[in-house]
Amino acid sequence: SQKMEAIGRLSAGVAHDFNNCLLAIFGYSDLLYERYRDDPFLARNLTGLKEAGQRAAALTKQLLAFARRQPMETRVMNLNGVVSGLEKMLQRLLGEDIHLETGLHPELGKVKVDPGQIEQVIVNLAVNARHAMPAGGRLTLRTAPLEVTADRPARHDVPPGHFVLLTVTDSGTGMDAATQARVFEPFFSTKGEGTGLGLSTAYGIVRQSGGYIFVNSAPGQGACFAIYLPVTQESESLRTGPVAIVSDRGSETILLVEDEEEVRAVLHQILVSRGYRVLQAGSGEEALVISRLHRGAVHLLLTDVTMPEMKGPELAQRLLSERPQTRVVFMSGYNDERLSDSGLGAPLCLQKPFSPKTLGETVRSVLDEAAEQLRATG
Repeated sequence: SQKMEAIGRLSAGVAHDFNNCLLAIFGYSDLLYERYRDDPFLARNLTGLKEAGQRAAALTKQLLAFARRQPMETRVMNLNGVVSGLEKMLQRLLGEDIHLETGLHPELGKVKVDPGQIEQVIVNLAVNARHAMPAGGRLTLRTAPLEVTADRPARHDVPPGHFVLLTVTDSGTGMDAATQARVFEPFFSTKGEGTGLGLSTAYGIVRQSGGYIFVNSAPGQGACFAIYLPVTQESESLRTGPVAIVSDRGSETILLVEDEEEVRAVLHQILVSRGYRVLQAGSGEEALVISRLHRGAVHLLLTDVTMPEMKGPELAQRLLSERPQTRVVFMSGYNDERLSDSGLGAPLCLQKPFSPKTLGETVRSVLDEAAEQLRATG
């Protein structure tokens, strides 16, 4: 609805600004920790500061999930594997007074989802169900294949197509119509505690996955959440192991472009502390001027995506037309769809807030890959 879209845009904007602040907090606290890690008092307090920042980052992540701006690492998979893999954890989460049942259809189509985020959806729905059953009860998770056609419409407002249907049903206190109308809004809660982001996060993840989520309930009759995920014809994804990074240091030249001064300052410190030569700019226009005045190589462009006037993708295109050997890494406070339409292929994007370790390893990995390709073609 228009209301949910408006709330989503507001949530994304707030989360974007928070992520810039958190990036500065993480960066400065890590720089201080690297210098004073041998001082027990300072190390303990800096660790506490970072942990508080991580809790704040988790909240912004939930806001971005609702706004459908959360970065997703999708895989083609069978949804039954996600549900069965969660059973033991869900039983511990629900406690002894709530009986967990599953009914998994053996012939499901494959879905393209981020498994970690779909797990989050199921866990959030289970937590919601637990609160609705303070005296105990039953939680049932079922999967089924479903074809929706004009002649065979779904129970809910879902377009024609092939889906995997996941239902999460509890025997709890239920909801009236007014509660159902607002249940997916961020910060809406009937419990008077918590953040009220659990169901809104689930809503955003499902919608960003191309799916639909609905609730049917009545006071005293429990609740049933129905999730429709579109079937994909792509082949099932294979798991790949992580790439080991030996070092995060270097001596190459990096052009850093970030319009937020405090973020730019901490990123500059992190990169310089790892040995890099850093050219700084507060805008795309300034970056192009600096690049043209700089006589040496610019090995890497590290730029924010969302800036006033010239955006990151446009800057990258213009810089690469003048310096085709330069590598590009973007930074963004949310999953910016403009990157997929930038004409730059599948560019690498660091999602704010990231740690100095993540920044250092990413930069080193990109530069090492560029050097290896240069040797191979040289």
